[in-house]
Amino acid sequence: MARVSGADRRFKKKIRIAKKVRGTAEKPRLCVFRSNKHIYAQLIDDEAGKTIVSASSLQMGLDGKGAEAAAKVGEALAQKAVGDGVKEVVFDRSGYRYHGRVKALAESARSTGLKF
Repeated sequence: MARVSGADRRFKKKIRIAKKVRGTAEKPRLCVFRSNKHIYAQLIDDEAGKTIVSASSLQMGLDGKGAEAAAKVGEALAQKAVGDGVKEVVFDRSGYRYHGRVKALAESARSTGLKF
């Protein structure tokens, strides 16, 4: 019997979540991607297939590791989004647990003005 790797498990969760979570122009999808070195977040309009706003620790020149960098990315994303007139989003954690860096990014975006 073959073992299922962590990446395969996350991918299955991501597909299951993607069936339910769709972004629109009025309420885009806040999608999070986490690598070993950096964290990335973007607001996506799934109907038009376009990225509205994006932010990442790589783009901001941060170390990327830890909840502090994730919180700064969430804050920067929320500031850009509110500046573009987006107030509400749908959160897509991409199969990651709502814990650590993902949680820090989400809470920072909420405190800066995004509702989800």
